[in-house]
Amino acid sequence: MNKKSLIRKFNKQAAIYERNTRQRRLGEWRQRLLQDVEGDVLEVAVGAGANFPFYHRDKVNVTAVDFSPEMLSRARRMASELGIRANFLERDIETLELPERSYDCVVSTLSLCGYEDPVKALNKINRWVKPGGRVYLLEHGMSTNRLLGAMQHLINPAARRISGCHYNRDMIQIANASELNIMKTERYWNGIVHLIWAQATGSIH
Repeated sequence: MNKKSLIRKFNKQAAIYERNTRQRRLGEWRQRLLQDVEGDVLEVAVGAGANFPFYHRDKVNVTAVDFSPEMLSRARRMASELGIRANFLERDIETLELPERSYDCVVSTLSLCGYEDPVKALNKINRWVKPGGRVYLLEHGMSTNRLLGAMQHLINPAARRISGCHYNRDMIQIANASELNIMKTERYWNGIVHLIWAQATGSIH
């Protein structure tokens, strides 16, 4: 999909994302995933700032990135309301360049469904985190229920056109194929929702 078209899709969905954020949907899973996040935090595909309510505001300095200006506008408002220290970058993660080993942790929620090459995106994230630093992922992917999985395959072409997301990706396989060290995974809602805790590997060459 053309990247400009994808950005337009997410701009149009920004108000919906913000409503969902304020209703705290997925809140229980976000809180479970993010309870230990602290330090210099890079949040990629920040959206409308849905994770901000679950950060300890006195323990984080956030760099928030998204390619949608409408999403960033709402994320700025959310950060201001909650007193989160954050800088915002309007950038595309797939082309973004940042200094290596700069962040204590990276947070990415509901974003791997949109990348053309999600393994490549995770490998970039791995390079941005300090060695041994943490990566926190919350994603939706293929269900463990065979009937639901078949439906996900069936609707995926339409979902991709409408929302810009792939509904039928194997997120555990994608995470395991990356350079990250996968420490722990949990699955919910018929296996569709994935919580993944990972650790950065390697060093700067």
